Amino acid sequence: MIKVDISRNASQQMTAFTMTGHAGAGDYGEDIVCAAVSVLAITAVNSLDEIADATPTVESDDDNGGYLHVVMPTHNAAADTILASFVLGLTQVAQKYSQFITISDGHF
Repeated sequence: MIKVDISRNASQQMTAFTMTGHAGAGDYGEDIVCAAVSVLAITAVNSLDEIADATPTVESDDDNGGYLHVVMPTHNAAADTILASFVLGLTQVAQKYSQFITISDGHF
């Protein structure tokens, strides 16, 4: 199961997120839940850097997979919109595939 933990500040801005685990929804290379979550996370991180000019600190386990920790050092409207879109996408995947992904977010 993929677990996503979202941290927010008092203004409800996302300050960090951690993703751990594997979906296990299919064989390696055919796991659509893993693919969806991975695309959402990679797109969010790249968009924060290239579009929002809010380069996050990123820690991942590229050898074993199953671990991504992202910390937001700064906030702006574009970064907040990108992160809200990321959470929306994750939430929609979790609604359809709840047996493979859980989200912990004090916002909801």
